[in-house]
This record gives sequence, C-alpha cells and structure tokens, in this order.
Amino acid sequence: MAPRYQDEDDWEYEEAPRKRSSSGGKKKSSGKKSSAKGTSGKKKMSAKAKAKKKRKRILLFMGEIILLAVMLIVLWGVTRTEKVGHLEIPEEEIVVNEGVSEEQIEVMKGYRNVALFGVDSTTGALTKNTRSDSIMIASINLDTKEIRLVSVYRDTFMNLGNDKYNKCNGAYAAGGPKQAISMLNANLDMNIKDFVTIGFAGLIDTIDALGGIPLDITNEEIHYLNDYQYCIAEDLKRQYTPVSNAGLQVVDGMQATGYCRIRYTKGDDFKRAERQRNVLKAIMDKSKEASVSQLVEIANDVFDEVYTSFGIGEITELLGEASEYRVVSDDGFPREDGRWTGNIGSPGDCIVPNDLTKNVSWLHEFLFDESGYVPSNEVQEYSDYITSATSKYKPKSAQ
Repeated sequence: MAPRYQDEDDWEYEEAPRKRSSSGGKKKSSGKKSSAKGTSGKKKMSAKAKAKKKRKRILLFMGEIILLAVMLIVLWGVTRTEKVGHLEIPEEEIVVNEGVSEEQIEVMKGYRNVALFGVDSTTGALTKNTRSDSIMIASINLDTKEIRLVSVYRDTFMNLGNDKYNKCNGAYAAGGPKQAISMLNANLDMNIKDFVTIGFAGLIDTIDALGGIPLDITNEEIHYLNDYQYCIAEDLKRQYTPVSNAGLQVVDGMQATGYCRIRYTKGDDFKRAERQRNVLKAIMDKSKEASVSQLVEIANDVFDEVYTSFGIGEITELLGEASEYRVVSDDGFPREDGRWTGNIGSPGDCIVPNDLTKNVSWLHEFLFDESGYVPSNEVQEYSDYITSATSKYKPKSAQ
C-alpha cells in the first residue's frame, strides 16, 4: 500500500472556441450570342453589369480572406509554443484494459473522452509533483456534440495505474497526466487519450477574460468563499473583492475560484465537486458568447497556465465546433448509492466504492447510453482488492 500523504484542498477549471463555414460558387459558361430582339438566347451582359459582378466577387473574396485572417489570429493566440504546455503521450504508454470487449471499444470510438485536471498550484507546476484535486471526464458525443461531465472524487480509493492503491489524486502527483489518465482508464474501463490541466491563475484569468460568470451563491457559502479568496490572493499576489450578498450574481475569476474550493458546507467534497462542474458549465456557456478579441485575450492570458495533449490540428477542430457543444448531464463517481466514506488506515479518510464493477457499469450507461455493461476482468480484480483491503474499516451503517 502506498505511503500516506496529507489531505488538503482543491478547486477547478475551463475551455472555449468557434465555427466558420465556407461557400463556393459555380462558374456559368456564356451562352450563344443572340440578337437584340426576338431570340430565346441569354441576354448579353453589359460592361457595367460585368464590372458590378467583378466587384461583388472581389468583396466576397476579401470577406473570406478576412475571416481566414481572424481564425489565424485566434489560432496564433492558442498555439504559441512558449505559452502552451503541450505533451503528446504515445498511445502505447497509456493503460487501456485488454479485457474491454471489442464491442465496447467500438461504442467508445463514437466519443471523444477527455480528462480534465485542476491542480493545486499557484506557481505554474502543472506537469507533476502536484495533486490533481479536481478530476473530471468530459465525454463528447462526436455525432450530436452533447457532453456528459463526471467528477471523479479526488479521495476515491483506487488503483493508481501502477498496482498501488491510494486516493486517486495521488496518480497525478506521482506520474503527471500520463499516470493519471492510466489510473482513470484502468479503474473505469475507459479509453482516454487526451487531457487538459489548468492551475489557479489559469482559471481566474479565463473567467476574467470572459467578463465573469453567473453563479448562485448561498448565505452559507459566502464566508468560506471569501476566506478562500483571501488565501488565493495572498499566494498569487493579487487583489480580490469579497462577495457580500447571496443570490444569483456575476462573479469574477477570483470569486469563482474561491467558490470552487468550498468544502465545509453540507455535502462536503461531493458538493465541492458539484460546484466545480457548475463553474465549468458556466465557463462553457459564456465562451459561446465571446467575441474574437475576447478569445484572443483568453489565449494570451490563460495558456501559460495550461498543459494539454491537444495539438494545433485538434485545437483548430475545437475552434470550429465549440459553439455546437452543450452539456446535457453531469454527475459524480462513485455514485451516491454506491460508495461509503471513512478512515481506512494509512491513506486516511477516503471515498470507497461499495463495488467498483457496479459503479463502472453505471458510468458506461451514463456516458454512452449502454445499459448492462459488463466490466473487464481487470476492473473486477481491482474491485475485489478494494473490498478486501477496506472491509474491516467499513462502518456498520454502510454494510
């Protein structure tokens, strides 16, 4: 069993882009010359009409050039190598369970599954040696562009992708995004290959560049939100504005990041993960309204705080289709009726799946609309170990 590490706090993270279309025209051949009157042939175009048509073609061409230039400006902003931390992970280095059926592999090919990591970093440490305290899976249906979001609770006791068992957020600290992705694939029978990681400053700058996001703040949350703002502002050497009133309101990046970190209200870490999903959904909705200049500002301000597997071609695709994406459902893993919490010795307080296989069956139904999924032998093995290693700590109320 992996050595114990101290439990701390967490938070969350973003995204954005846009679509362009092109049109073509058909060139008509000139008809046979006709006399001025009494013929069925096409009327000869006057010199004035020809000049007007030529000007129209020039204007259309210039419009297409301008549109292309705008897209290139946006791409320049998001693909500058000195700003974006890019990591291409060879597929053979990512764990995908051999026991996943060919049928299920084909089903998952219809989706782009992306791991989203929010790391506890104010210093730009995004590669590893920092905990992924916010872990989500965004599953994008490639046909409908519908997105389903799942938070994987950071304190969930699972295989870390290296046959050691501990809180799942330890995978990122030990081996960066590659091991964290392998951890998700191994325990959940997933085929994740892509990831996006963001730090505190990146989340704050994203939201500020969008002009803030709407959140419904409760009276219970205000005190904790402002306390977290104070701590983050101290670390980042920035100013902050306390939230003074409850209710639906537009919050800035610092306020939203403080909101993401709240864990001491009713619902504990489960409610915090829900807040993180709320912030991500608000960012995605607001980004659809963003102008080109705002997207460029986001690119300039945020991408030095981003670490990702996406290359230029994939970013281009996202820019072209982002306006079509919509989040249709979100939840947390393990599911509410399939988990228990408690201190399990060396790893400390953990979230423990009652039965990992049943949770994985539910997950595949939730993400891919595939009922009756039978998890792989690998997941069954991990599930058996988790049960045997934690059973003596399980409270009677959870049995």
